[in-house]
Amino acid sequence: MIDLHTHTFFSDGELVPSELAHRAFVKGYKVIGITDHADASNMEFLISAVTRHCRKSERYSKIKVLPGIELTHVPPGLIKELVLDARKLGAAFVVVHGETIVEPVAEGTNRAAIEAGVDILAHPGLIREDDVIRAKERGVLLEITSRKGNSLSNGHVARLARQHGAPLVYNTDTHAPSDLTPLHDARRIVLGAGLSAKDFASMQKNALGLVKRALKR
Repeated sequence: MIDLHTHTFFSDGELVPSELAHRAFVKGYKVIGITDHADASNMEFLISAVTRHCRKSERYSKIKVLPGIELTHVPPGLIKELVLDARKLGAAFVVVHGETIVEPVAEGTNRAAIEAGVDILAHPGLIREDDVIRAKERGVLLEITSRKGNSLSNGHVARLARQHGAPLVYNTDTHAPSDLTPLHDARRIVLGAGLSAKDFASMQKNALGLVKRALKR
């Protein structure tokens, strides 16, 4: 299984990268992306720290760990610039913290992230139909999440994505050890969003495609 949205104690997670990676491996994961919360103040530190961990542990780890970043509560007008900065700093992929219904994320964040060509728009909440269409055109993966609260709008995201053929990805948004969902639970969450086992397989295929692109950058 692949999960491209997790957090360590570098932001608001509970684990160091090594423990997060090992716990994910034990639960059956093959690849994870570490995507701690960032804005202009801490992005360089986070990408450097996680990249250093990945390089040091690669020879010994049984799971592939990618250094990503989640731009969080960034003003929409600044998103494109920070996406470019993150990639220059070595982020393997970029996630933007979408307009979840349980946080006061600035209106326009979803569209700004899509137009910036981010890799994943996390928990996009009650995303507009025209933004879903644009995400398909831009190849931006829309997230179905297992995260409490953020998952409340999974059904809305799933319905519009299926209607317009926009690509989806399943992520846990892990902050604590208990957030890592085994394969059986991940499938049940996807089914609960009104999707199918075939859709879940497609979502994992989309995640694998992103991993392969990230490794070539």
